[in-house]
Order: sequence, then structure tokens, then C-alpha cells
Amino acid sequence: MLSSISTSSRHVLALTKSLAIRGLATTTDASLKVGSTAVHPPRKERIKYFKIYRWDPEQRQKPYLSTYPIDLNDCGPMMLDALIKIKNEQDPTLTFRRSCREGICGSCAMNIDGVNTLACLCYIESPDDKKSASSGKATKIYPLPHMYVIKDLVPDMGNFYEQYRSIQPWLQTENGKSEGQAEFLQSKQDRAKLDGMYECILCACCSTACPSYWWNADKYLGPAVLMQAYRWIEDSRDDMGKKRLAELDDAFKLYRCHTIMNCTKVCPKHLNPGKAIAQIKKKLA
Repeated sequence: MLSSISTSSRHVLALTKSLAIRGLATTTDASLKVGSTAVHPPRKERIKYFKIYRWDPEQRQKPYLSTYPIDLNDCGPMMLDALIKIKNEQDPTLTFRRSCREGICGSCAMNIDGVNTLACLCYIESPDDKKSASSGKATKIYPLPHMYVIKDLVPDMGNFYEQYRSIQPWLQTENGKSEGQAEFLQSKQDRAKLDGMYECILCACCSTACPSYWWNADKYLGPAVLMQAYRWIEDSRDDMGKKRLAELDDAFKLYRCHTIMNCTKVCPKHLNPGKAIAQIKKKLA
């Protein structure tokens, strides 16, 4: 009896060792495949060239274009990614504005290949056309057009913000809040009237795409500011609508708009400043 038990135990032990050895061999083979040091061919470089407007007021030199090559395999998909990569790895003197990287702050507004847009929302290559970046055509990047340049891609926004200040973009009421009033209420219908205007991030893409603003920036308020003016005119909580309209009733402030609609075409937030300006004219008619 004892002899048969010991014999069975030996068979079981032998079988276990055999299976273990087979498993080890299998594992070793797999590890060799996974951890193989075989040399893979390197990825083909996808070089894209960027021609960027450069001007430094401290250097006695006229504006010029600098060309920078970038391998798109090692770069993010947006124009802002390319600019940051150039500044970090090739030319730390390159100057531009940027902040949120999400199309919220409007800081990185610039002219890319002839179109005003936000660098953080503009693709280097179209997601639908991966061959466009390798076509050999360089991307040209300039500051917003027809504005004074502080340095490189940084325009002077002072005049634009002063015009925005001039429309008094805050809630104004005749009597203020009554005793115990917590907030100014409005209906859902009145609130819906502000959709398409309150989303404006004041990037100035629309205003600097407008020929009327190019030639009359000192007098014409421009699409962005006029749309914000209409936003407060339409606000049911504001009591100064008539006063706001009267201040806009000017041959230059408002009526330099000739409905070219460049503003609506270039808005990176897909708003319609042209429609807002038309509504102001309609209310004044």
C-alpha cells in the first residue's frame, strides 16, 4: 500500500516538474519576443516650416520673417504647440501671448496663413488631411493686422480696450437694488437673447479683420465692441438701453460698418457680430 502511494507521488511530482519546465520555456520564449532588441526603422521625419514675423523695438532693424523647421512627429497638433516648441527649443527670444490653451482667454489671437484666429484652436494640419503639412508650403504667422506691434506677435491692444471701456460694459439701473433684493432676475426667454453675444472673449480677431476698422480704428468702435454694446442693450435687467443707443448713433462709431461680414467669418467662437450690428441699426432706424 505504501509502495503504491509513493509511486503515485513520484508520478505526480514528475508531471508537475514537466509542466513547470514547459511553462517556463513558454514564458521565456514570449519574453524574448516582447523584449526583443531588434532594430526598428526610425519614423520618417515630417518637417514643417514656419515663417514668423519678427520685430524688436530695441533693435534698429526693420521687421523680417524668420523660418523655423519642426518635426511634426515630436510636436502637438495646434499652432500654439509649434510656437511654444520653437520658443523652448530653437529661439527663446520669440515673443507671443498665450494663457489658457483652450480658446477661452483670447490671448493668442494672431494672423495665421492670412486668417485671424486663435493659435490654440488652429490645427497645424487639418485632421482630415494629414498630407497637408508635408506639402512643403511654409505656414506664415503674423500679429493681428493693422495694429501697432509691441514686439514680434504681440499687438498693442490699448485702443481696443479703451473702446470697450467707452461703452460702459456693466449692468446699469436707474434705482439700484431694493431693500432685501439679492440679485437682478430675468426670465429664461430674456436670458436666451444674450446667447451668441456673452460668449465673446474679446480676442479682437473680428475687429482686426474689418477693413472699416483698419482705416478708422480711432473712431469706429469695431465689431467686437459693438456686439458687446448690443449685449447690454438687449439685457432686460439694464435700464440704460436708450442712453446706450443714443451714444452709438454716430456716423463713425456705428455706421462705418458696411456689412462686409469678415467679422463673422473669422470669429473663432463662431459668433455673429455682423448680425448684432445690424440689430443696433434696426433699433435706431
